[in-house]
Amino acid sequence: MLNDTLAAPHALQTGDALEGLLATIRAEALEFRALRRIPQPVVEQFRSVGVYRALVARRFGGLEVSPMTFLDLIETIAHADASAGWVASFGVSATYLAALPIPTLEKLYAHGPDVVFAGAIFPPQKARPVDGGFMVSGRWPYASGCPGASLIGVGIAVEGETGGLPRTAVLPRSSVQIDETWDTIGLAGTGSHDVVVEDVFVPHEWTFIRGGAPSLDAPIYAYPSLGLAAQVLTVVGLGCARRAIDEARTMAGRGSITGAPVMGDRPFVQGVLGQAEAKLSAARAFFYDITREVWGQLCAGETISDKQANKVRLAATHGAQTAFDVARDCFSLGGIAAVRSDNILGRCFQDCAVVAQHAFMARGNYEAAGRVMLGRGDRPGYP
Repeated sequence: MLNDTLAAPHALQTGDALEGLLATIRAEALEFRALRRIPQPVVEQFRSVGVYRALVARRFGGLEVSPMTFLDLIETIAHADASAGWVASFGVSATYLAALPIPTLEKLYAHGPDVVFAGAIFPPQKARPVDGGFMVSGRWPYASGCPGASLIGVGIAVEGETGGLPRTAVLPRSSVQIDETWDTIGLAGTGSHDVVVEDVFVPHEWTFIRGGAPSLDAPIYAYPSLGLAAQVLTVVGLGCARRAIDEARTMAGRGSITGAPVMGDRPFVQGVLGQAEAKLSAARAFFYDITREVWGQLCAGETISDKQANKVRLAATHGAQTAFDVARDCFSLGGIAAVRSDNILGRCFQDCAVVAQHAFMARGNYEAAGRVMLGRGDRPGYP
């Protein structure tokens, strides 16, 4: 991991700072599950390794790394713990915040590029237009990472707006209440609570169309934004499934407490792990191959076709679903010990299951991809 040859010249912190972060995550992963959030000191470590500046424009002090580099970083973090990887993945927010007006972006990054943003779009809540902006009220679920964020985005519905893409209002954390509703079997540490807003004025220039045209001109902001939003979540599953394989291999070398043959000597175990490795490696290759292809074309000044954008989404769906299959297969090797709440194989199984349930990568996306491939229409709903 973290060896992409097409990375931008500005480097993320991949040495001692990253290793220190990963060690902290591995040591505290069970605490994250109990707290139902990632603690603020870990969020600060995300800042220090460059998670939040990675995709910020260089003009604002960011790095503008390639999507492969960012995805690989999130995959590496997710190998240590999926909840940590999931929260770190929202460093991708810089790409859709790029749809804000330039003067707003200058204010947003006035104190540096390491801005921590969390958002919840659906269901968009009706916003009342007033002079200069909107009065916003409502409740939004699944605001992953909101406890550690300094800015919160919420989806709003504005009467008369058309186009199919939601508008997002950006508010300071102090204007938002967090209702700690997140209580799940997987990705338990992501702090994906409900956010509540009551009659808060949001200036028009602090709103943007999610998936809309960016205000910044750079290849990373021309990359299919909704595809990248799915990809950063998929790599959480890929990293977590790799952890499951690694842990199953380690487990297979140990003796059995029942006196049965060492697991690694059993043909069934050998077959399961061989297939798991093949499935995960193939899905990951497809995932990164289409990413490099699209990125190369953008860097050459070419436009990305709907067919290619659809392929990005297909690779993300396949990656998430395959990661779940792999984690489940590894879990099956763990026997009764794997059902313990502190067992890593059980945790990987649960975490990968939740990744595969996300609307962006759920199995229904295979049908949507096929529809586009066959020329039978566009993706339904939020594309």
